[in-house]
Amino acid sequence: MRETLEERRLSPTKNGHKKIRSLGPIPSLEEHVRSDWWKHLFNSFYLKTDADVVNDAEITRKEVDFLINVLHLHPEQTILDLCCGQGRHSLELARRGFSKICGLDRSRYLIQKAREQAKKEGLNLQFKEGDARKLPYPPEQFDIVLLLGNSFGYFESVQDDLQVLREIYRVLKREGVLFLDVADGTYLRHHFQPRSWEWIGKKLFVLRERSLSTDGKRLISREIITHVEQGVLVDQFYAERLYSREDLEHILAQSEFQNIVFHGNYAAPSSRRQDLGMMEQRIFLSAQVHKQPTPPRKNPPKTTIKVAVLLGDPHQPDPVKPTTVFDEDDLYTVSTLKEALHTLEGYSFRYLDRHATFVQDLVRLKGKIDLVFNLCDEGFYNNARQELHIPALLEILGLPYTGSGPQCLAYCYDKSLIRGIAKEMGIPVPRALLIKPDDSTFTLPFSFPVIVKPNFGDSSFGITQRSVVTHFDDFTQAISEIRGKFGYDQLILVEEFLTGNDLSVGIIGNPPDSYQILPVSEEDYSTLPPGLPPICGYEAKWLPQSPYGRVTSMPCKLPENVEKTIVESSLKLFERLECRDYARFDWRLDREGHPYLLEVNPNPGWCWDGHLAQMARFAGLTYPQMLETMLKASLKRLGNGE
Repeated sequence: MRETLEERRLSPTKNGHKKIRSLGPIPSLEEHVRSDWWKHLFNSFYLKTDADVVNDAEITRKEVDFLINVLHLHPEQTILDLCCGQGRHSLELARRGFSKICGLDRSRYLIQKAREQAKKEGLNLQFKEGDARKLPYPPEQFDIVLLLGNSFGYFESVQDDLQVLREIYRVLKREGVLFLDVADGTYLRHHFQPRSWEWIGKKLFVLRERSLSTDGKRLISREIITHVEQGVLVDQFYAERLYSREDLEHILAQSEFQNIVFHGNYAAPSSRRQDLGMMEQRIFLSAQVHKQPTPPRKNPPKTTIKVAVLLGDPHQPDPVKPTTVFDEDDLYTVSTLKEALHTLEGYSFRYLDRHATFVQDLVRLKGKIDLVFNLCDEGFYNNARQELHIPALLEILGLPYTGSGPQCLAYCYDKSLIRGIAKEMGIPVPRALLIKPDDSTFTLPFSFPVIVKPNFGDSSFGITQRSVVTHFDDFTQAISEIRGKFGYDQLILVEEFLTGNDLSVGIIGNPPDSYQILPVSEEDYSTLPPGLPPICGYEAKWLPQSPYGRVTSMPCKLPENVEKTIVESSLKLFERLECRDYARFDWRLDREGHPYLLEVNPNPGWCWDGHLAQMARFAGLTYPQMLETMLKASLKRLGNGE
């Protein structure tokens, strides 16, 4: 039923994007609340509709004054600002000299806002994405945990709320303190406003509806945000558990907290003097943990992580390479990899590159290695279409491995499929035409120039300077060349050729828990002779003697809104496509500077002079450090890392 209603709310527009429509009157708010509503609500609209409280600098200063006074905070204490939102309390504490602060929130948008503001003010704060039910911190890390701004009670199950408290207990030190700011459930159960409306500025109009859940334990809210010119922007539902003082005492005691102290009720002021909803009246309380002294632990002996490195097979032909065999450059690349891995402490490596004996070799290694470093991006038997066979084999054998799984690799090998997924997610892609094997006549739905490329492929195979065409005769010739090289049974993708900056962004790690965004890089085509199309195709990657062999990558300075779109969209795709550990996303700007996704590259090239390594260098990572960061990301995902 919910999917049908979601479809009803979205109607296609001329450019393929979805337009929001309101559901109109509905008999029950509760049946429209998603169990994971909290993953989607906290975005730019939230900072507008709740700005009178959560984005008011004066309110934040007063709340921090209160915290310092009640908890006797001092700058040397380690503090976790849990569900920190855009980091307003952490930032204010840092301005006052508190330096040992970590902020964590599930909202990528709000965490990015927090990081940007910290960077702007030169404040050394650590903000992470993460789930409050599984904190990415070791035991007994913090003196204080702050859970502020009515961020408790979002989950459908009380057991999830208990898990949050147990995690807080775990990361608090022996006499650590939790400070909780939560809606006064008793008050709201009897005083909530069933309907309200307000103007926010001169353009946004907000309608709200509320009702109690069937069991009376949650307050269900609906919020419709309308723009006077653009129509309905959001029609969203959420629910929060209503905790009384007695409920809070009980659930805290269940989680082994003691010395529970209520610090009075707090009626939040509003600069707009409008509906405050769940923020209208809140309970402030503190609770302490009392843990038995932890006996000093002996440092365990250092263990060596045993890693098997899988590589392409130099004994087999490789159709992607110009000579179809591994040459001196390839052997040098592998040698450089081995030298870099040899410098890493705490690891031992063995290398497998004979695909004819892969299965037997891996079976013999089972139980003798801790991890497989899957660098076989050439594919099984150097067949790019069989790259997914390697992780599939490792899963069948039960061997833990680095990088993306077979499903992700299958998705991303199909360029047209990725375009469709991106469009469904609202991520812009260039206009395109898919040519099927039996198509013999072609009509372009957009104007030249266009780029013609195999729909399936890797390493820019089949993409050359002749792929960019400006006339119909060259267009049909490019199609004929691809069919002649790859066969007439293959799909061909024709995209409008964008003439702006050619960009890549790398991600190492695993959102939302722990990841690093590498600096956006740009291809420098300034050395190309006039008349050659600016593309990083086959010549640039495989023919160093060609004019494209002089193309290099450089850090790219983009407008803040463009970089934000590229980074946030890449992160969404990373999660949606189930990329793992590291990936690269290729983008291009149009002549007006708008970004469009070109490709997603899970398990991208790992060589010392490849795009990923270049971006890592821009981030200050050496080649060995990049490789170790990839390994650590995998180990952490598998539960064996820090």
